[in-house]
Amino acid sequence: MRELVFALDYEPGCNPVADVLASHSEATVRSLSCHVTAESLWRVDHATGPAPALDALEDAYRTAEYCSDCLVTDDCGAECDTQPLDRTDGTLVIYTYWERTPVCTSVPHVALDYLGDGLLFETRRDGRRYTWRIILSNEADIHGFFDALRVEVGDCAGMELLRLTELSPRRPPTEREADVLPAEQREALRAAVEHGYYETPRAVDLSELATRLDLPRSTLSYRLRRAEAQLAERFVAADRPLGSLSSPT
Repeated sequence: MRELVFALDYEPGCNPVADVLASHSEATVRSLSCHVTAESLWRVDHATGPAPALDALEDAYRTAEYCSDCLVTDDCGAECDTQPLDRTDGTLVIYTYWERTPVCTSVPHVALDYLGDGLLFETRRDGRRYTWRIILSNEADIHGFFDALRVEVGDCAGMELLRLTELSPRRPPTEREADVLPAEQREALRAAVEHGYYETPRAVDLSELATRLDLPRSTLSYRLRRAEAQLAERFVAADRPLGSLSSPT
């Protein structure tokens, strides 16, 4: 499996949602789900921002001459059903469903044609930028996809490839990979776990644990804090959410 991340940067007047987001920089939209067949597309989006921005977004979804995901910027005759599912202070959850006509298309439909079935989509919209993350098979025709998408987008948006990476299943760390902490930090961390220092409530406090290990309290505290910091940094470095993809990596 591979992960493909790219962005479309819409020109003014080419996409109603992008126009609203460009006018309300504090608002964002991310997909909660997005599904496609050859004949239709349906999705649920989660928007955040102040009330005026959400009002404008809801209006853009409801009243546009064409569906917000359609790459045809004229009335293509598609039936588009848009329903707000939830509206609270600062958030809007909105459902969209539309059936294709012979002249309309979208990013997911082009992906379906060139990348195959079983695709997973994740999106985020900030300003005029529409970032797409697609999980696809290794055999997918990515070059064909981009060539076809560039034709469909035309002059309405710029395209930027952000990342294309292989996805591999998690595996247990090798002995060398696991040996990322100095021995004294590993021993302190192991003892803290074994004696219940990380339980809720704690079975032992730091002073008691230091006494059992025959260490000064300050030394034990330093070793645990350094071990925790390194493990936290490794965890964050391995976690790459869509929101962090503002530039190519």
